[in-house]
Amino acid sequence: MIQEAKLSYQCFDDSFLTACSDFGFAFPFFFLPAYAESMKLFMDTANVAHVAEVAAWGVLDGVTTNPSLVAKEGKDFRQTVLAMCKLVPCVSAQVTATDVEGMKAQAKEYARWHRNVVVKVPMTTDGLQVLAWCKRKGIRTNTTLVFSAPQAILAAKAGASIISPFIGRLDDAGEDGMALIGEIMAIWPHYGFTTEVLVASVRHPRHVVDAAAIGAHICTIPYDVFQKLPKHPLTDTGLKKFLDDWATVQKRNQPMKSRRLIAGK
Repeated sequence: MIQEAKLSYQCFDDSFLTACSDFGFAFPFFFLPAYAESMKLFMDTANVAHVAEVAAWGVLDGVTTNPSLVAKEGKDFRQTVLAMCKLVPCVSAQVTATDVEGMKAQAKEYARWHRNVVVKVPMTTDGLQVLAWCKRKGIRTNTTLVFSAPQAILAAKAGASIISPFIGRLDDAGEDGMALIGEIMAIWPHYGFTTEVLVASVRHPRHVVDAAAIGAHICTIPYDVFQKLPKHPLTDTGLKKFLDDWATVQKRNQPMKSRRLIAGK
C-alpha cells in the first residue's frame, strides 16, 4: 500500500506540489491511490428549518448536533433528530452520559431511532471502550472533541466510523487547527483506516476550502457559514448587469413590435 501511495504522489505535477507547499504542508501530507468522491458537507445545527433549506440546494450530506445546539433551539431532542433524518442520510446524535454503561445504553437507544443516526461519543478512555463496543454491535459512531493526532489514531483503532477534530477551537487556543487535519490525513493512508475525518468547529468559508484542499472526507458547517458559501459580490453585480442589458434589449424591441402590430391591422 505504501508503494502504491508513492506512485500516486509522483503523479502530481510540479505546479500542484508547489501550490500545496505554499499552503504550508510538508510533503507527503496525503496519498490517494485514486480520486476520492467529493468532500461531504454536513451542517452543524439542531435547527430543522435550516437543514431543510440547505438540503433543498442538493448539496447537504448530513448533520451534526450536540447538547449545546439542542439547548439553543429548545426543542425535543428525539423529535429533532428524527425530523432531520428525513432530510439527510446521516445525523450525529451525541450521548450525554460520560460512563461506559451509560453511553452504551444511550448508543443502543439512539441507534433504534432511525437507520440514519450516527452516535456521537466523546474522546475519552471510556469513550474508546464504547467505540469498540459499538463497532461490534454494528452501531455507527462519530468521535467528538478530537484535538490531537494521537486521539485520532486511538479513535480509529477503537473502531470509530467518523472522527471530529475541532479546528476552530484549536485556532482560538493559538494552535493551527488545519495543520492537525493535514497531519491526520498524512497518517491515514499508511494504515488503511476506514474512519472518515470530519472537520468540525468551522468558522468561515476559508476553513471549508482548506479542508477540501487537504482531502478531508467531511466538513461540518454552521448555518451562517453555509449562507456565505454560494455568495460573491461579483456574481451579484454580474447578474445585475446581465438583467439590465436584457431589459434594454426588450425596451428597444418594444416599438418595433408595436409598429408590426399596427401594420398588421
